[in-house]
Amino acid sequence: MKKVCFLLPEGMVKPSSLFGAIEVFEKANEFCIEKGNGPFYELSVAGSGISQSLLDAQFMIQPGRHHLETLRPDIIVIPGLYEQDRYALDKNKALISWMVQRYAQGTELASMCTGAFLLAATGLLRHEECSTHWLAGRAFTNMFPDVYLRTDKIITAINGIYTAGGAQSSLNLVLYLVEKYSGRPAALYCAKVLQIDIERSSQSPFIFFEGYKKHGDEIIHKSQLYIEKNIDERITVEFLAGKFALSKRSFIRRFKKATQHVPVEYIQKVKMESAKRELEQSRKNVNEVMYAVGYTDRKAFRNMFKKVTGLSPVDYRAKYNSAFSGEPSGAAAPGR
Repeated sequence: MKKVCFLLPEGMVKPSSLFGAIEVFEKANEFCIEKGNGPFYELSVAGSGISQSLLDAQFMIQPGRHHLETLRPDIIVIPGLYEQDRYALDKNKALISWMVQRYAQGTELASMCTGAFLLAATGLLRHEECSTHWLAGRAFTNMFPDVYLRTDKIITAINGIYTAGGAQSSLNLVLYLVEKYSGRPAALYCAKVLQIDIERSSQSPFIFFEGYKKHGDEIIHKSQLYIEKNIDERITVEFLAGKFALSKRSFIRRFKKATQHVPVEYIQKVKMESAKRELEQSRKNVNEVMYAVGYTDRKAFRNMFKKVTGLSPVDYRAKYNSAFSGEPSGAAAPGR
């Protein structure tokens, strides 16, 4: 039997990630019982307890009479957090210390969505990959610059430490754990009963890119605006550096420091974001969208679009533009 402990920190949690994860484990137990075995997962809730507003009501969870010192879970699961700052982490130093102690004794750790902030505060993710919701990416990187953040991934798993992207994506992490502990049939049962897409592996299609501009470097800010206003042009780093009277090396250094992206990556992301919007909202074919964002090479456009979103242009349009049931004849070549 696996002992799964859901850890409630001091502060506000995202109920959807907590209850969704609990339900997946409960369905896994249901599967085990139907197969003639007893329940495989022993579920518990521990920590500080929560009391927070939910619409016009007060939402409260009071953990059972578990003393952290006596708990010996096989895995600790951290739900998503609303509070993502140093103060929130300082309030939970005892829980953070307890997680470090348990991990040293063989307990595995898993965070869902922004629960990654609490997990990263343990120091156990230093120089390792981690995922969290992409909207929290900048705040996470600022607080934990020594963690390799992968907001493109739904799940990361290394050395018995697991992280998941957004709140609903956290269900994919729990399915991953169920498959690891109980096998593929159990995970498929949970996925089918709860209608979860078990094969999701990337947050990329859901990310919208907004370049960071609150950095105080006026020249870099102007270069960002120029890129965004001239999407249909072929913009090079050399051109931008010369336009703003900087050497190429100095421009790249300042741009990366200000935006956390090298210029080439930033240009590509801005162009692909514009392409996404066109595919979502317009009736332009893929060729027209390609030209509108400054690309003339069909293969290069498709490859870059798929690198950024995880989908081909045609597949992206089919998924996110309700007005389209398919591409006009002859327009599919660039996206396939």
